[in-house]
Amino acid sequence: MINPHGGSSDIERLIAEYRPRLKRFIRSKVTNLSDADDILQDVFYQFVRTVKLAADPIEQVSAWLYRVARNMIINHGRKKREQELISSDSELDIALEFTDLFLDDELSPTPETEYLRNLIWSEIELALEQLPPAQREIYELTEFEGIPLKEIAAAAGIPLNTLLSRKRYAILQLRKRLRSLYDDILLR
Repeated sequence: MINPHGGSSDIERLIAEYRPRLKRFIRSKVTNLSDADDILQDVFYQFVRTVKLAADPIEQVSAWLYRVARNMIINHGRKKREQELISSDSELDIALEFTDLFLDDELSPTPETEYLRNLIWSEIELALEQLPPAQREIYELTEFEGIPLKEIAAAAGIPLNTLLSRKRYAILQLRKRLRSLYDDILLR
């Protein structure tokens, strides 16, 4: 137990005592060493702040430190996933530009854009043929014919979540299949 009105020497002693173990714990959960060090620093900052400002003493210092570290690791993971989503959004922007550039019917055709359009469409057709029929059908109905998922679900008597799942798997497979073409064209 540490008293909130205890001296700074008690706090320094506890930090020195728990730093190596807590550091190993955090590094075992976080792959980036710099991020792990930042989390460790934040844990001890929170510890010092809590000790100084709290009216009640921390009963189980070890449990408290590990709980705060675990929560910060979880928060770090959430932030990292959010950043990955942001970067995948910028990838989506590139894909939209790619689509506009090569698939827009109002774009004045050049031999290169015509070649690329034909190449893209033939690759899309091949990729669609490799999908399971149910996934291919839902993808084609929503993307090529513009039919809303709710209408398809009502007409076919299939739960909406099932159709969403089929479309999601179709998109993932198409992305995987078309990724190399996408990279080749953008890196030209």
